[in-house]
Amino acid sequence: MTWTEADTGILLVGVLCAMACALPGCFLLLRRMSMMGDAISHAVLPGLAIAFLISHSRASWAMFIGAAIAGILTALFTQWISKFGKVDRGAAMGIVFTTLFAIGLILIKKTADNVDLDAGCVLYGAIEFTPLDQVVLWENESSLLRVPRAALVLGGALLFNALVIGLFYKEFTLASFDPALARTHGFRPMLMHYLLMIMVAVTTVASFEAVGSIIVIAMLIVPPATAFLITRNLPLLIGLSLGLAALGAILGHLSSQLIPSLIGLPETTSSGMMATMAGFLFLLVWLLGPQGLLRKPKIEGIPEPGLPPKL
Repeated sequence: MTWTEADTGILLVGVLCAMACALPGCFLLLRRMSMMGDAISHAVLPGLAIAFLISHSRASWAMFIGAAIAGILTALFTQWISKFGKVDRGAAMGIVFTTLFAIGLILIKKTADNVDLDAGCVLYGAIEFTPLDQVVLWENESSLLRVPRAALVLGGALLFNALVIGLFYKEFTLASFDPALARTHGFRPMLMHYLLMIMVAVTTVASFEAVGSIIVIAMLIVPPATAFLITRNLPLLIGLSLGLAALGAILGHLSSQLIPSLIGLPETTSSGMMATMAGFLFLLVWLLGPQGLLRKPKIEGIPEPGLPPKL
């Protein structure tokens, strides 16, 4: 395998994407709403398609605004259908995201001749092509520093998520574990809920070009779920999620080039292998972790599965 500048760009984009997804994914997991990330990643598609029709550009704030609106509407519609239609929350979620996703695909298909986007890119992204769109950060007579534009977008999403969680850490924590207690302290659990939905929607849009609307689900859910098998301490859970997300992205890109060549096949997509490696890390921790299937002894300070985390 020959390492190139393009490989460095793909790896940078993949790591930033995985880490940006892991942050809101932690709180989706703790609120038992992981599949809401799945719903939002699909349901933002009509918002993106409408933004394309309005702005005729992929690099537009209209995309983030449209995705944020679509994310909030997904949460609202799910809640309304579940409450007023007396439908199970999971079924309500399935109704909302499949309907919105289908509408989005129709809109994308109708506009595919006018924009550089297709259904395949929608589903699994095109991370291999992100290094083709470079932004020069610094240049002089002897050196040049440039990075993929997608890396700047995903770095911004990671910074946005870190700032929001840092500013509202106490509120997110209380709203996740005890909404009633949060209200008595003057916090608004529903406000935190919709802020989390906005974070998921913005992160999904930032990740859209790199990993599409399918692979992003693995990046939202798998690293936090893996970390949850190791610890119930919330700060450590967040740190481990970020580390596991970055490790999965690195192993995924490397394996996308090494493994197919070993068995005589062409290189596969990096985004798909990143999700595969994230699942492989989960499997390892599930088998060999502190409470793994092959290691039954209890570790002091780690409650049994299903008990509330230690804050």
